[in-house]
Amino acid sequence: MPIDPFILLLLATVGVAALFPARGSVADVASGASTAAIAFLFFLYGARLSTREALDGMRHWRLHLTVLAATFVAFPLLGLAARGLVPVILTDPLYQGLLFLTLVPSTVQSSIAFTSMARGNVPAAICAGSFSSLIGIVATPLLAASLLGGSGGGFSADSLLKIVLQLLVPFLAGQLLRRWIGGFVTRHKKVLGLVDRGSILLVVYTAFSQGMVQGIWHQISPARLGALLGVEAVLLAVMLLLTWYGGKGLGFSREDRITLQFAGSKKSLASGLPMASVLFGAHASLAVLPLMLFHQMQLMVCAVIAKRRSHDPSAEVTAPEPAAETRTAVGTGTRSG
Repeated sequence: MPIDPFILLLLATVGVAALFPARGSVADVASGASTAAIAFLFFLYGARLSTREALDGMRHWRLHLTVLAATFVAFPLLGLAARGLVPVILTDPLYQGLLFLTLVPSTVQSSIAFTSMARGNVPAAICAGSFSSLIGIVATPLLAASLLGGSGGGFSADSLLKIVLQLLVPFLAGQLLRRWIGGFVTRHKKVLGLVDRGSILLVVYTAFSQGMVQGIWHQISPARLGALLGVEAVLLAVMLLLTWYGGKGLGFSREDRITLQFAGSKKSLASGLPMASVLFGAHASLAVLPLMLFHQMQLMVCAVIAKRRSHDPSAEVTAPEPAAETRTAVGTGTRSG
C-alpha cells in the first residue's frame, strides 16, 4: 500500500510545530508568511487550470454533474448525518473537522492516476477534477459558512471578505494571466510543485503552532483518534460503494463508472489545507486533522481498488488516453491532490 511522502512531510511539520511552536513576533511573521503563501497557492491554481480545456469536456455533462453531486451534495449530507456521533464517539471540534472534510473539492492528479491505472475514462477524469477545483473555490467557503455556522473560526462579513481576498481574487488573477504565464508555469511545473508543497507545509506549521500555544491538543485522546479513523473508514466505504453502484444505476459505462468512483470519492488535501487556514484561523489545526488522515486512507484504499479494476476481465486491453488538448490540465494542483 502506498504511503504518500508528502504525508510524511506533513507529519514531520506537525512534530516540529509541537516541539518548537511559533510564539510572539515569530508567530506574527509566520502568520503573515502563511497568508501570502495561501494567496500564491491559489494564484498558481488559477494559472494552471485551463478553463477552455475543461469546458471542452462538457459533452460528458451527465458524468461531471454526477461527480459534482457526489462531492458537494452526497459527501456533505453524510457529514451532517455524522452529527449524531457527538459527543459519544467524536468530540465537537473533531466533528467540525470531519464536516469540513466533506465540503472540500475532489482531487485532480490522484483521481487521474487511479482512473488510468484501472483503465477508466482518463479525459473525463481530467475534466471532472478541473470542474471540482474550479467550483470548489466558491462552493467550499459558501457551504462551510452555511453548515458550520459560528463554529470553528466564525463566519462574519469580515471573514467572507478575507476568503474572497485570499482565495478567489488570487485564483481569478491566475486565470486572467494564464494567457501570458501559462507556458512558464507548465515548463517549470516541477519547481513550482515544490513551491506548492513548501507553502502548504508553512500553512500547516502555522496552524499547528497556534494549536499548541492554545493547548487544544489536550482535547484529543488516542481513543478519540481511533474513533475518528473508524468513522472516516466508513465514510470512504459508503462513498466508494455509492459512486460505483450509483453509476451503474445511472447507466454509465464501465470506464465512466471508474471515473465517477475515483473522482467522486476523494477529497483534496492541497485545496483543503489552505482553505481551512483561512476559514478556521486559530482553530485550523483540529480542522485539518481529519482531512490529513482521510487523504492517506483514500490513497491506500483506491490504490488497491485500481489495481483490481485493471485486472477486470471486462476491461479493454489498453486504457483510454487523454486527448492531446486535455493533457495540460493534469498540472492542476499539487501532486498530493
